[in-house]
Amino acid sequence: MKRVGLTASSLLAVPMAVLAVESPFETAKKTAEEVGTQAGIGAQASLPQLVGRLINVALGFIGIVLLVLLLLAGFNWMTAGGDTEKVKKAQQQIKNAIIGLIVIVAAFAISSFVLTSLVNVAGQ
Repeated sequence: MKRVGLTASSLLAVPMAVLAVESPFETAKKTAEEVGTQAGIGAQASLPQLVGRLINVALGFIGIVLLVLLLLAGFNWMTAGGDTEKVKKAQQQIKNAIIGLIVIVAAFAISSFVLTSLVNVAGQ
């Protein structure tokens, strides 16, 4: 009889313990807001800051793609097996990837300068 009473009381306590835990959706929302605040992505950001962040993310993504293309071209060169056509094609791919990386770095520098100037002018 003791076992039945103990089991029944423990079954009644389980829903109370579950209800005491915060919803996983609320926990995820709070975590996302905290990460966004720490990353500086909040409602307090001005339009030039948001545009700057978007441009930086886009240029970073394009830079990663160009780095992968550079690695792929190097892999193609290493696996050419002495075929001069494949080697020339791989060398051209490497040149194009390096030119692309230079263009991305220049675009990053220009956009950073322009957006910093805009933020400084808007802040005064």
